[in-house]
Order: sequence, then structure tokens, then C-alpha cells
Amino acid sequence: MSFEQVREYLAGMGLKALEFDVSSATVELAAVAVGCEPQRIAKTMSFLVDGAPVLIVLAGDAKVNNTKFKAVFHQKAKMLGHEQVAELTGFPVGGVCPFLAPEGVKIYLDESLRRFDTVFPAAGTRNSAVEVTLPQLEAASHAAGWVDVSQIME
Repeated sequence: MSFEQVREYLAGMGLKALEFDVSSATVELAAVAVGCEPQRIAKTMSFLVDGAPVLIVLAGDAKVNNTKFKAVFHQKAKMLGHEQVAELTGFPVGGVCPFLAPEGVKIYLDESLRRFDTVFPAAGTRNSAVEVTLPQLEAASHAAGWVDVSQIME
């Protein structure tokens, strides 16, 4: 999936994808590129659940809590390997986003995001983002639902 495809898709929803001259591949780098607090970066993490890829969008200061993950998905959290990420999600590590995921990839939004009016997920590359409200994120990602699988890092 290319940045152009994601940008056009988001533009069709009235959203403007941002492209940076610097990397936004980590929460810290994205926060600097965007100019916001790290917790408002909406990181998209990739897991394998029942043999299928699942994307979970969490706040930048959240990490997956294995007990909560197992309660929701009935199995231990197993992240995709670096080589699997692009193959199964269509996006590179550091640029995985919840938009235009391949068929069969489910997307969930984590409760850690609900603290914010707007968040900044990647827009498909290691140097892009888009500011979205939570309703916009829900609609644009075609989220399968909200989950509580995280804990806030102190």
C-alpha cells in the first residue's frame, strides 16, 4: 500500500495526511514530527490471532497487557515478526496504519485512546501521520470494535 493511496483515501473522508522530511517510525519520533505529546500518537501494533493478522491501535504511552489481551482474544499476545508485518498488513514496520488494511485483517481500537479528542496514527509510511478524531478513526479504519488490552506506561 502506498502513501498516495492512503492520502487519497483519507482525503475522500475530509482528512489530510501529513508527510514529513524526518522519520515518524517510533512514538517519540512521531511526536516530534507532529508536534504533540507522545501519548497522542496512535501506534498500530500487529498481532497474529487464530492464524490471522489483527491490528490494534493504542495510545503512544500504552503497552499491551498480556492478561487483558488473553481475556479478549482467548490466546496469548503474539506479535507479527518484522518480515511478516509488510507481507500481512501491506505496510512497513514503523508505518503500519489502520487504513486500507488488506481483506481479512481485523482492526481494533484500544480504550487507551479515549482520553484524547484527536490522535495521530501513521498514514502508511515511516514518515507520515494524520490527525483524526476518534469517530473519524473508527470510520476510516472500519474498526471491528473497541477493546481494553492495554495498560498505561508510567
